[in-house]
Amino acid sequence: MSTPKPKDRRIPKASPKGGRRDGPNAVVRPRPAKSFCLYSQAEVHEIFRRFSVQRPEPKGELEYVNAFTLLVAVVLSAQATDAGVNKATRGLFEAADTPEKMAALGEEKIGAYIRTIGLWRAKAKNVAALSEMLVRDHGGKVPETRDELVKLPGVGRKTANVVLNIAFGQHTMAVDTHIFRIGNRIGLAPGKTPEEVEKRLIEVIPDEYMRHAHHWLILHGRYVCKARKPDCPACVIADICKSAEKTTSIPAPLVEIGPLGPVPGETVA
Repeated sequence: MSTPKPKDRRIPKASPKGGRRDGPNAVVRPRPAKSFCLYSQAEVHEIFRRFSVQRPEPKGELEYVNAFTLLVAVVLSAQATDAGVNKATRGLFEAADTPEKMAALGEEKIGAYIRTIGLWRAKAKNVAALSEMLVRDHGGKVPETRDELVKLPGVGRKTANVVLNIAFGQHTMAVDTHIFRIGNRIGLAPGKTPEEVEKRLIEVIPDEYMRHAHHWLILHGRYVCKARKPDCPACVIADICKSAEKTTSIPAPLVEIGPLGPVPGETVA
């Protein structure tokens, strides 16, 4: 009886991850990345082109006079309405429109101006502390980088992005509840977290529209693509929109509209 040959125990070579071969000597071709956006580049461009026609120079609804007062207003706007913040800050900014003046005013007096705003005690403490920090560490100037801004008391990534975009013209995307909802609802930049939606919006929005994209999306979400019931007949991108919730494919007339007032009870999250 012949001795059986030993089994070949060599481990076969694994195929390269993330790619495929068309032949034994072919070059590995990477698999295309899975697309997260439901729209083509041309469709995304057209969406923001229409927004730009509708609102050529979109403005936020918070009132401010310089980069510092903008920063303070955005910090105060967390869980509050823009109208409520504006009512409180008119007097505050008359008294203190620089970090030096705000720091001198102090936490107690700042609180007296903003008592009508939710969480006013914590916000007064943050405004006083960030003012002192700006004077001590930044020569009284608002820093122009996100890394430095988020070190300030009461300033998170979203607040920093708003300030960088509005005050310094940087191409940032501050994802609030409106933008988070739109990114997911219409499939423009779906994500499980605001950071995911932010990253994907920056990837898909044409650079020429990034300067105002933040405002366009917020205003669209606040007045048209509303949380409870989207107003699809008023939507200028209804024919492009791929949302399963939309009720019409006929876009609203594309005409320039003026600034809109705040929605009663509207809360900025």
